[in-house]
Parts: sequence; C-alpha cells; structure tokens
Amino acid sequence: MSTAQMVMYEEEFQKINEIMNRLLKEANAKVIFLVDKNGQLISGVGETERFDTTSLASLTAGNIAATGGLAKLIGEKEFSILFHEGEKDNLHISIVGGRVILVVLFDSRSSLGLVRLRVKKSSEELSTIFEVLLKKAEDKERRGVSDFPFAEITDDDIDSLFS
Repeated sequence: MSTAQMVMYEEEFQKINEIMNRLLKEANAKVIFLVDKNGQLISGVGETERFDTTSLASLTAGNIAATGGLAKLIGEKEFSILFHEGEKDNLHISIVGGRVILVVLFDSRSSLGLVRLRVKKSSEELSTIFEVLLKKAEDKERRGVSDFPFAEITDDDIDSLFS
C-alpha cells in the first residue's frame, strides 16, 4: 500500500463535480456528497445549504468505520454499500475505489433501484479519477517533489526560528 499523500488538483476536482452533478440529475437525488474516509468533505452538489456538511461528512465516515467493524466480526472485508431509509428522505452510502465515500440523499421522487444503478456507473468514473490522483502523488513522491508548502521545513529550521 502506498503512503503517498493524495492532493486534489483543479482538473480532477472539476471532473469529480461534473460526475456528481450528472449523478444528481440522473438519480433524481436531492444532494450528493463525496467524503474521504477521514471524514473530510471533498465536494457536495445539490441542496447542500440545508446541511451542516462538516458534521455530515464526519458522521458518514464514522458510520463506514462502525459498519466496517461489524463486517469484520462476521468475516466480511467491508460493507461497500449502506442504505438508510427514513420517513421522507433516504441515504445511499457507498465506498468508491476503497478511498472515498459517496453519499446520495434522495426522496420519493426517486427509487433505490435507480440510485443504485446510477451510483454504480458514477463510482467507476470516480474510481478512475482517484487512481489518476494517486498515480500523480506517487510520481511526485518518487521524484522527491511535494505539493505541500512546508514540506522542506525541518525541525532545525523551526528551532533556529525560535532561538
């Protein structure tokens, strides 16, 4: 497994948002969020202003972690798809490429079958984008190049600054 830090570039971010906006329309969803497994929101489309996106992202990652523990207890690697049915709204949560979490909020204007069908196609496209991002990160790591502005600062630099 690679230890390279993944960095989001504008080109890939735009492609991700295009896929998510298309999924929003095709699945007749209300909101779609993309969250990393650490609980950081990557992107959101649709009626996002209705939500505390920070809490939603964090709780979604926690939900995935908790169900991952349940999966291990019964001998599964993970549950890649979760579905929560509410009175008015439903959540379809899926792991994309083993790296990120796709959250689709929808109501009675759509159906679970339609959402699952559309999510499957979009997940494949998103996985491809995240593979490209990971490859870019690994290539930069191999060349010793960093996108992090403070990567070259050492402990000695910090000590000398405060001495």
